[in-house]
Amino acid sequence: LDGGATVVRGVYGIPTECYGGRWECGQLGTAYYSQYQKMKKEWKNTVYLARSRIQGLGLYASRDIEMNSMIIEYKGEVIRSEVGEMREKKYEGQNRGVYMFRVDDERLIDATMAGGPARYINHSCDPNCSTRLVDSGPSGDDKKIIIIANRPISAGEELTYDYQFDIEDTADKIPCLCGAPNCQKWMN
Repeated sequence: LDGGATVVRGVYGIPTECYGGRWECGQLGTAYYSQYQKMKKEWKNTVYLARSRIQGLGLYASRDIEMNSMIIEYKGEVIRSEVGEMREKKYEGQNRGVYMFRVDDERLIDATMAGGPARYINHSCDPNCSTRLVDSGPSGDDKKIIIIANRPISAGEELTYDYQFDIEDTADKIPCLCGAPNCQKWMN
C-alpha cells in the first residue's frame, strides 16, 4: 500500500488502512481533522437505513458523496479479543448475525447488540467504500474505524465494502449475494 500503510485484518478479515502505524487526524493536518469532525456532525444527513437487494438491511447515501470522503464511523462496544471470541460463539449459538470489527491485536468493536448503523453496510466484490483505522486522540489509544468513499457515490446508492474474509475450506463457504459483474460467488 502507498505511504507505508499496513493492513490490519478485522474479525472477518476486513482490511483497515493504517498510515504510519495509525492515521492521526490532528497530526496529519487540519484537513483530515476537519473532515473527521465534519463527519461526526453530519453522518445522520449523509446515510439512511433501508431494505437491501443484497441482504436484509443496508446503508444508503442520502446525498451525493465525494471520493475519499469520510462517511460514517463503525461504532459499538470496545472489547478484548478473548471476549470477542466468546461472544461470537454465543451469538452464533443464538442464530444472531455477528457484527464485530478488529481494531488491533487486542481489541474489537462489537456492534452486535449496541452498535451504530455502519454495521448494516453489506459486502460487495465491487465496493464503493473501504475502511480506515483512524486515531482521533493525542494518546494513540483512541482508534476509530471510519468508512471512506472509494469513488463518487450517488444519492440513493447502497454503501458497500469488501469484507475480505479469510479463505476457508469448501465446507464453510459463505455465498456472496452482491450481484456485481465481478462477483467471486463466495465471501471467503
